[in-house]
Amino acid sequence: MKNNTSSISSPFLTLPWGVTPDWAATSLGGTLISFSQPTTALLILVSLLLIVQFRSELMIHKKSRVAPAPLPPGPAPWPIVGSIPELFRKKPVFRWILGLMKEMNTEIACFRFGSVHVIPVTCPEIAREVLKKQDAIFASRPITMGTEYSSRGFLSIAVAPWGDQWKKMRRVVASEVINPARLRWLLEKRREEADNLVYYVYNQCTSGAIVDVRVAVRQYSANVIRKMMFNKRYLGEGRMDGGPGVEEREYVDALFTVLSLLYAFCVSDYMPSWRRIDLNGHEKIMKEAIKIVYKYHDPIIDERIQEWREGKKKEAQDLLDVLISVKESNGKPLLSTEEIKAQVADLIYAAVDNPSNAVEWALAEMINQPEMLQKATEEIERVVGKERFVQESDIPELNYVKACCREAFRLHPIAPFNLPHVSNADTTVTGYFIPKGSHVLLSRIGLGRNPKVWDDPLKFKPERHLKDPSVEVDLVESELRFISFSTGRRGCIGATLGSAMTVMLLARLLQGFSWGVPPGESRIELNESITDLFLAKPLLAHAKPRLPVYAYPIQ
Repeated sequence: MKNNTSSISSPFLTLPWGVTPDWAATSLGGTLISFSQPTTALLILVSLLLIVQFRSELMIHKKSRVAPAPLPPGPAPWPIVGSIPELFRKKPVFRWILGLMKEMNTEIACFRFGSVHVIPVTCPEIAREVLKKQDAIFASRPITMGTEYSSRGFLSIAVAPWGDQWKKMRRVVASEVINPARLRWLLEKRREEADNLVYYVYNQCTSGAIVDVRVAVRQYSANVIRKMMFNKRYLGEGRMDGGPGVEEREYVDALFTVLSLLYAFCVSDYMPSWRRIDLNGHEKIMKEAIKIVYKYHDPIIDERIQEWREGKKKEAQDLLDVLISVKESNGKPLLSTEEIKAQVADLIYAAVDNPSNAVEWALAEMINQPEMLQKATEEIERVVGKERFVQESDIPELNYVKACCREAFRLHPIAPFNLPHVSNADTTVTGYFIPKGSHVLLSRIGLGRNPKVWDDPLKFKPERHLKDPSVEVDLVESELRFISFSTGRRGCIGATLGSAMTVMLLARLLQGFSWGVPPGESRIELNESITDLFLAKPLLAHAKPRLPVYAYPIQ
């Protein structure tokens, strides 16, 4: 007699136990169903979590009042879990969301994940209503696994929910850390890293002429903020050619991993009771990346704090010293050690990705359109000449170079969405009901590539930002036609620093070197990565010095 046996398993679950299970069997409707003990335990756990989620949703519905308007359009959600299954089936999730919005011909939509309404927006007018007209309502951040780790429990400014801790840290950062006087104070450290960038690329030219631009631009961004924060370029022994060592590469890779998981459509971010299962595997990856970051940060911070306590250090030389030396009215340190460590990491995360991504894309686009390279270098020579390298004081007059940076931010943003804004109350946006607790995501892609706003939106055209020659080009887009540094209460405090870093990075590369495609190739492939918005392959380009030898830095 044939045994009608089948196994029940979940396509989304990987058993964490590394043991061979004892088998048991039970009968269901005449079919013999096999279970392992760990699988049975897991199924029971999932069932209990679903019950908890269902009861939670019932309580939310009981407390909520009748919606004054319909929700934005979106896919019909499953009971209890909403569109959670699509987080596994539709990867990357951001492409599914934006693709579905395009199919639905809507610029605002609603996706329910668990009990959370996620509201993506691709229209500048709607974005302005969220971040300008109703900025106070949308001034909070969601609590996510990624942001909990990155901020040591929501102690830093960027990802903390609205509340006293956010207000405290914002006050400290705005008044003591990122202000015009402080940026002027740290100007020499930024100049040193701009010189080191040129030195490193120059050495790459003489040794082979093919430059890995991604390595160079990410190194520069990390070096600038590391020099400003810790007063040091290298975390290890360093390299004679000015490039990153093993430690710096490991460190920067970890930073980018952390950034990729801050808001990564993780199941537990919408159904917190499921977090212990780590269905996406995100938490394991985040733990490993954070461990690397803290491996390099914590010893430096702990040692510096001890130096201040013992009186060995009395004068601030970098931003870490500033954070340590901030005092309460009674003379005691204002920030705890954990707050200092959280805010140090927060500022570093904020500085490394946006400038490097924008410049890598801008240079790739410009190499394919050599007339842009010529126009930019001519502008730099007109303003700066050939006897010295461009400095931050030259930036106001480099409108075309800034237009290239601005166009890179528009067409090639660092992330699909900006950091989520959470509604503190029920509200209505453009006629749609937005429930309290909703996550509003402004789409950097949807805004920057919106054909209703931009002519020929998929073409790299810096000239579109130069319509009025009498107006200085600004990398910040206050009208939210694209997002470079956001705006409103939760806008980027470091927009001035980020702008200076971006322009200096591109200007130094253009002024110091002639760029072209590698031998044997006709153009740079401008394909976007499937999983994110970086170039699918790191930019490798042919470079050669274009200034007199004596102009280049010597170390």
